[in-house]
Amino acid sequence: MQTKRFYLTRRKPGVDDKPRGTASRRGMLMAVLALAGASAVFAQNPKISAGLQTVTGSAPVEVIVQFTQPPTSQQHNMLAGYGGVLLDDLSVAKAAHYSIPASALAGLANEPSVVYMTPNRALKGLLDYANPTINANIARSNGYDGTGIGIALIDSGVSLLQSSGIGMHDLSYPSASLVTALVPGSRVVYSQNFTEDLNAIDFHGHGTHVAGILASNGYESVGSDYTHSFIGIAPNATIVNLKVLDYNGNGTDATVIAGIQQAIALKSKYNIRVINLSLGRPVYESYSLDPLCQAVEQAWKAGIVVVVAAGNDGRDNSMGTSGYGTIMAPANDPFVITVGAMKDERTLPRSDDRIASYSSKGPTQVDHILKPDLVAPGNRVISLLSPESLLVSDANVANLIPFSYYQVNGSSANSPYYLSLSGTSMAAPMVSGAAALLLQQNTNLTPDQVKARLMLTSSKTFPASSVAVDPTTGLSYTSQYDIFTIGAGYLDVWAALSNTSVAAGSALSPTAVFNTRTGTVTIKNTVGGASAVWGSSAVWGSSAVWGSSVFVSGSSTVWGSSAVWGSSAVWGSGTNTGFSPVWGSSAVWGSSTTDASESLAVLLNGEN
Repeated sequence: MQTKRFYLTRRKPGVDDKPRGTASRRGMLMAVLALAGASAVFAQNPKISAGLQTVTGSAPVEVIVQFTQPPTSQQHNMLAGYGGVLLDDLSVAKAAHYSIPASALAGLANEPSVVYMTPNRALKGLLDYANPTINANIARSNGYDGTGIGIALIDSGVSLLQSSGIGMHDLSYPSASLVTALVPGSRVVYSQNFTEDLNAIDFHGHGTHVAGILASNGYESVGSDYTHSFIGIAPNATIVNLKVLDYNGNGTDATVIAGIQQAIALKSKYNIRVINLSLGRPVYESYSLDPLCQAVEQAWKAGIVVVVAAGNDGRDNSMGTSGYGTIMAPANDPFVITVGAMKDERTLPRSDDRIASYSSKGPTQVDHILKPDLVAPGNRVISLLSPESLLVSDANVANLIPFSYYQVNGSSANSPYYLSLSGTSMAAPMVSGAAALLLQQNTNLTPDQVKARLMLTSSKTFPASSVAVDPTTGLSYTSQYDIFTIGAGYLDVWAALSNTSVAAGSALSPTAVFNTRTGTVTIKNTVGGASAVWGSSAVWGSSAVWGSSVFVSGSSTVWGSSAVWGSSAVWGSGTNTGFSPVWGSSAVWGSSTTDASESLAVLLNGEN
């Protein structure tokens, strides 16, 4: 694979079609940066994404071109004829990443082998109580710890050393003699860097924290000297570290697709059965055209469970939807398992747990896919700290964990091992770890069977609504517990392991269909003509998977005059004003007003 990497600066998510590069490359990207106000020269060519429709001039732009088949030298030579330069071969998505003069895009769109063109869009990264809350401790006590299962962590890297220079014990084997990896005894068995950072070490801090939720053995917090232990969901699984986010936590479609492509290539060598993607960006077109979604689908079809964070825009009311319709890409793809965030309230029982108000809600823009698929703990989760990382330097006192919190007679000094972070980025690895345990139990399960089992066995007991308070602003947010907020329910690892039901067929997330005549929304268990397992039998019926409380009188109607949230609770007093941005004729989403500082606030502060 030919690789070209560049460094991204901190940016506002939602300004997707304006990729950022190094100073030396900003001249190349001026055509993309000047989108606003430009004239439409491509007459809405269906092969050219909306973000490229208005690009003019001869300045080079970075694009991802999807072809009818994986590109070969023939396609690369064709692009060269238009002045294009190959940057990355992304064959997994039948695509490649090029720099090409903007003026050549219209001609390129006429080539029969070209399917669709998009900008190289920017994206970013979105256990003491959480573990028993989802019954992962019961699974561990029964011998399920992820042994033999490889998890590809596509994120900001993983730190292999503690601040003292000693190996990261929480990511080691019980005995260092079991394996010699990058650091002796480490369960991080492979690392590769796809960014312009120097190596695959986590300078941002996000990836190491996610790795701990996935697979920490709690070495620095287990024993008679500790009152709390921070153990991951699959504490003996191996980690394949594919770094696609840089020091600032930023990356692009091309880096993530390259990471997914490498995970598929390494599947057999490291028995990679799960990919965790705690990252995302806004939706700009149908998942069927989005190269990032096409890449995750190929991983799924290769036999790898793909788990994706839903996004942290659940409070976004910029379009009058109270946060509905804010699922990010590639979490909008019907194949993958999309995860929203719950608050475990720092207590063991789940009865007092509530949805995190920032957790993004469905349906997805453009395709109206029913998401998220389920929810898991993601608020103020304590996991591994990456020494001298950006998040440690940005952290406030609430994120730093004093020894006294988890150590008998511990001092007030801050621990160099653990950090608290929040977001759906933290909820996704809870589900990835659970998937690894299911695959350890039954290695023959397909990704669809894992997804269906996790959804079927999720807990479905919730209040009708709840109120959360942002600790930094004092603003309060009301959440409704409907199908677009909590999906099929709250992850229950032991229930999934105890269940023996095996789905036959696809577990594609259904489509929500709005009937303009009746004003109701129903579930359609087919996506793109493919039928899903939901509704095919009593076990996999819609009400069994999602729970009857999310339907009206047990029917398939999920919105209407008597829907679970009521006609005035979400969309205004008896009106459908909130519906129009989600169900209207607009074909493109990506206008989120949430900026990077707000996303960082969720990551560091969570909510009360």
